This record gives sequence, C-alpha cells and structure tokens, in this order.
Amino acid sequence: MTNCAYDEIYLPLAQRVMGDMYDFAVNTVGMTLPAFHEMFIMSGMSYQIEIGNPTYVAGKNGCEVAREVIYACSDIEVGLEDVMYLDKSKEYWIGWALAYYQWISGKSFEDIDECIKIDKLYGMYDTLHEADISLFVEIMDDKFKENKEETTLKRLRMYAGLSQRALADKAGVSLRQIQLFEQGQRDINKTQSATLYQLSYALGCSMERLLNR
Repeated sequence: MTNCAYDEIYLPLAQRVMGDMYDFAVNTVGMTLPAFHEMFIMSGMSYQIEIGNPTYVAGKNGCEVAREVIYACSDIEVGLEDVMYLDKSKEYWIGWALAYYQWISGKSFEDIDECIKIDKLYGMYDTLHEADISLFVEIMDDKFKENKEETTLKRLRMYAGLSQRALADKAGVSLRQIQLFEQGQRDINKTQSATLYQLSYALGCSMERLLNR
C-alpha cells in the first residue's frame, strides 16, 4: 500500500464520487464516456482525486464534480439536477473500479488511459462487476506489464492515433529515426533536445514524458 496517495478511509468516498460522476455525465447529461473521461483528465480534476484532495474525494458528490469538469473544459454550465441511481450502471462500475486501481497502483489516470482506453472497460463489466476488485487489479497490472515492453514513444504515438509515417511528417523527424527509437536500437533519452521537442509538440505532451523510464 506504499503507493497510495491518500488514506484508505477516503477510498470508498472517492470510488462513489468517480462512479456517480461517470454515471451522471453519460446517463443524465448524455455524453459519451470517452469524451467525458478526456475532459476529466484535461480539467485537472483527475489530479485532485489522485492526490486525495478532500474537496473532491469527500467534499463534493459525483454530479457536482462532473459539472465542474464539463465547465472547466467547455464553459458549459450543466443545470440538470443531481441524479444518483440506486441501480448502478456500467459507467458507475467503471468509475468505481478505476478509482480503486488508481489509488492502489499510484498510477495517474492519464497513464491508465494510455494503457487501456476507458471504453474498453465496458468489456470487463459482465465478468468483473460482481467479482472481488482484486481481480480487476490483477488484469490491469497484467496489461501494464504487457505495455511495458513497448517504448514510451510507441505508446504515445498509438495513443495519439498516428502511424509512424504520420508522426514523422507531423514532427519533421525522419521515419527511420522514429523506427529506431521504437525498436530500442536508438536511445531516445540521449537524443538531441530539438528532436525531443519536435516529437513532444507533435504528440501534445511534455519532452520529459517521451523519455523511457
């Protein structure tokens, strides 16, 4: 439990907030889960939950946090009343499970999303929603182990939906150089800062995020 960012006593509250937030955004507001989840990460609210900010893991309900996320990313004020159903939806379970995995793993929601896109979690629902949460953790850990064999550049490129050629054209970096980075034949950690900057700008990430750890 050494990776946990906040006390376990707040975990059920954080799980409920995440579950109700996704449920409200999808089933009341009418958004798609991937669209809202992207807003959640971009808005900075994901970081507040990652660090266990009491305002977001205990002080607000999921509907209130969902409204803040949407407003932060679109300036749209959602005037719909809070709706928290007794019969929990798939979206609720996804938020509930993600909150637990983020807490116990210490990984950011952005890193989790890079490993497995949130809409893929729908496929786990039927098998896992009544199972012990440890099984979800085990499956997610396995997926991270599989992805660890890939270079950071490849993961970020695929996350951005770009082919190697498309990234080369967009970044102004040679296709061969990108291939060598992704094959591990050239160390991106030792490349010129100008190349790192071009790649990071094309992928919409920081230069530090491109480095292999």
